[in-house]
Amino acid sequence: MMIATRELTKRFKSVTAVDGITLDVADGELVALLGPNGAGKSTTLRMLTTLIPPTAGSAEVAGLDVVTRQRDVRRRIGYIGQGNGAGHSQRGRDELISQGRAYGLGVRQARTRAAELIDSLGLGEVADRTVSTLSGGQRRRLDIAMGLIHSPELLFLDEPSTGLDPQNRANLQEHIVALRREHGTTIVLTTHYLEEADSMAERVIVIDHGRIIADDSPQRLKAKHVGDRVILGFGSEAEAARVTEGTREGNRVVITTEDGPRLAPSLLDLRPLTVEVIRPTLDDVFLTLTGRSLRDQTPEA
Repeated sequence: MMIATRELTKRFKSVTAVDGITLDVADGELVALLGPNGAGKSTTLRMLTTLIPPTAGSAEVAGLDVVTRQRDVRRRIGYIGQGNGAGHSQRGRDELISQGRAYGLGVRQARTRAAELIDSLGLGEVADRTVSTLSGGQRRRLDIAMGLIHSPELLFLDEPSTGLDPQNRANLQEHIVALRREHGTTIVLTTHYLEEADSMAERVIVIDHGRIIADDSPQRLKAKHVGDRVILGFGSEAEAARVTEGTREGNRVVITTEDGPRLAPSLLDLRPLTVEVIRPTLDDVFLTLTGRSLRDQTPEA
């Protein structure tokens, strides 16, 4: 197991930021932590990366205790926080080599590894420019390269797409998925972008008030907590009234189901004028679970 926590808790004076989280993440998983500002996502990551100690409970990363084996844990993981990690006055390639040396790589090994990452992350044309001249997307890719320089088994990404335009966000998502596909890297990310979690993660963990309130694949979460809506439109309320299932709204009938596209063809015998299938989003899941919308949230500073 790459991550194993038991009743992991963090308190800041009278505030409980993380409230007894028990969590297992297997080798090679890509997991998204979803939740509103102050839910405890970033605090959980900071404990797992040894940046802050837990108040109670336990956590192991790559089989190592995050309190008693901090140095060993740090050698096994990569962590990309919300801010840019590279020095703005330095060249990107030099920053990568320095980071590799800090992790114990020899000079030749650090240079070779930096060149590999520059190529795989599409930074070849900008690697020898100063960091301050790079675009937001290029800086985030450089941040990822710095987190990967020592070939970690586990990569933590805290709001990796924050501040990027849609094109750079999509490009970055492709790179993250490729890391897992091509290298088997275990990836844990926090995000406010619902589409990002839905498209990238095989598993979504919803956190609210420091507790895990849901944990499953995006598809199963949406099917279990919300479901598809199949909306049948008829020419009159009398025709709609002949339908014995679902909820009638005037001349429309709304049927909730786990698999709308599969159900819809079987309803054509009812002779509706229109058939519409509406599939739920992860925001619908969160709204159902908490009564709040994640789309109203903005990334944490």
